[in-house]
Amino acid sequence: MPELPDIVTYIAALESLVVGQALQRVRLASAFLLRTAQPPITSVEGRVVRELRRIGKRIAFGLEGDLWLVLHLMIAGRLHWRPPNAKLAGRQNLAAFDFPKGSLVLTEAGTKRRASLHLFLGEENLRSIDPGGIDVFSSDLNAFRAALTAENRTLKRALTDPRLLSGIGNAYSDEILHAAQLSPISLTHNLKPQEWERLFTAAKSTLELWVRTLQDEAKNGFPEKVTAFRKDMAVHGRYGEPCPRCAERVLRIRYADNETNYCARCQTGGKVLADRSLSRLLKGDWPRTLEELEGLKRR
Repeated sequence: MPELPDIVTYIAALESLVVGQALQRVRLASAFLLRTAQPPITSVEGRVVRELRRIGKRIAFGLEGDLWLVLHLMIAGRLHWRPPNAKLAGRQNLAAFDFPKGSLVLTEAGTKRRASLHLFLGEENLRSIDPGGIDVFSSDLNAFRAALTAENRTLKRALTDPRLLSGIGNAYSDEILHAAQLSPISLTHNLKPQEWERLFTAAKSTLELWVRTLQDEAKNGFPEKVTAFRKDMAVHGRYGEPCPRCAERVLRIRYADNETNYCARCQTGGKVLADRSLSRLLKGDWPRTLEELEGLKRR
């Protein structure tokens, strides 16, 4: 799922292409994409884009007449800049937003249609879609800590809760926790003051790093390679590969459709965290330390 660095990069690229330009037409290839009926989608046609905003993991297009077109890419949605009036051929093409300079095309890989498009009239209605999480870049340590300690939750869940923090998901939470050298299952109410400082610093520096990296990659064109898995990431998507800090193998916890990647030596004091499926299978034989894990592999 595109997260804060990806959304910020999309917006930076779009500002030079669509701000001040009229949205000539919206073409929908999927009936499931549009989630609102009023105002009608045709009401945006011919309206000039005045601004772009990030709302969590969403991109909001502010148009004349206080209309707001809001895209949520979900897991597999991606944006592409194409020549004017680009065709919507193929199952992955869900919509096209036609501008004088080109067409912004929305695609979604896979068979599940999760991406969404909303149209709102007025700022008050726009706010209804904002989960309410704070922006790490505009907050200080006290506000950051207050948000994450509203409930006693694991750090992984707290970092990825859109009601607490804006725009952070599975990928960048893994990277933040690795940079802070904190366990994903540590509880927010148990963190010490110095650990809060490390976590806040890691959150800002990690997001800043990836915003800068992604924008540098896209500086000569539109960002076409938005992905949750990047070779330069420290742990996310790098299960079984060496940790860049200590060279220990990256481990994971799998649950539902997601997984958490972490380094046991750097983040959990050498403790191997229980994987829901494997720990049930192995029961008492589940390895608790890196040494036990290595012994299990040698059996």
